[in-house]
Amino acid sequence: MERARRDRDDEGRARSARPRDGLGRPLPYGAPGVERQPEGVVRAPEESLREAQRLLDAGMPFHAHEVLEDAWKTCGDEGRGPERELWRGLAQLAVGLTHAARGNTVGGVRLLLRGADRITPYGTGGRGPHGVDTAGLARWARGLAERLTEGAGTEGGAVTVDPVTEAPRLTTH
Repeated sequence: MERARRDRDDEGRARSARPRDGLGRPLPYGAPGVERQPEGVVRAPEESLREAQRLLDAGMPFHAHEVLEDAWKTCGDEGRGPERELWRGLAQLAVGLTHAARGNTVGGVRLLLRGADRITPYGTGGRGPHGVDTAGLARWARGLAERLTEGAGTEGGAVTVDPVTEAPRLTTH
């Protein structure tokens, strides 16, 4: 029996070459898709926030999550270790919105609440490092999680989440 070969990136890691939609869902080979975010990009915090906001505003929270995940994973490399959990929480908020927009209520709620809890300690007066609106983001995440939870208990059992209209503002400026 011959096994199908897995797609690999330049470093040999398994990586699907299938195109993705704006919410990161795989599409059939050959279908037009959204260009993936490159992985492992080290950006200045303000640049990460700007790029993630651009992607959120475009209705692509999965791709924003990829940018924020890079910031989280490279935090220690840039001497920003104390901010590591802030970036991790921001990535969780973006992927929580992704799950909610895909119709995965349970996963969306779980990640939104986890992200809100993770960023809250960074807010002095509601504002965290680099102008991150920690108080506003936590309020947004908990509010969306509550709407999702309440909607799951109603007839029909789902809340439709539009990632464009639900996109949060990451910073206060």
